Amino acid sequence: MVDPELAGETVLLWWGLFDNELYVEHGDKRFGPYLPDGGPIPLHRYRAFKKTPMEKQTDRIEELAAKISVPRSALAGLPQVAELVSEHRVATTVFADPNPFQEFQYPNAMGAKRAIADYLGMPLAELSAEQMTEINTIVGTTLDKKKVLDQVRQYFRRRTGEERDAE
Repeated sequence: MVDPELAGETVLLWWGLFDNELYVEHGDKRFGPYLPDGGPIPLHRYRAFKKTPMEKQTDRIEELAAKISVPRSALAGLPQVAELVSEHRVATTVFADPNPFQEFQYPNAMGAKRAIADYLGMPLAELSAEQMTEINTIVGTTLDKKKVLDQVRQYFRRRTGEERDAE
């Protein structure tokens, strides 16, 4: 670290091509020697970059892989290994539904009405009283997702067909 009394002053730096030390000159005074952080670096040598955590982990994995030795027979797929696995069968249960995590019914009437509004692409408040009565009837009858949307589609197709015929 250079002396704090030189802060803001114009100084002359003395550092030759083959020098390992830096000297600072101000007026008649010479300060130094100052060495680079980490000591001098010899010619034709470079400092290695600091490894990132990912590179360190990669090195550890490579070391482990070099230590682990797997016999060739384990890679060949011997039949006795398959027999050992087949002796201990795991109990399995087949699901009755095609997708057991899929919900087939709306949780409540509000959920069904939200889905109908999403299908129509408009808020239900913009529908006529007759259309809202029909939607309430459908939702009051069933909460099955497929049936509700099928009945809504049929109702609105029938309504648009009636409007075309009236024109």
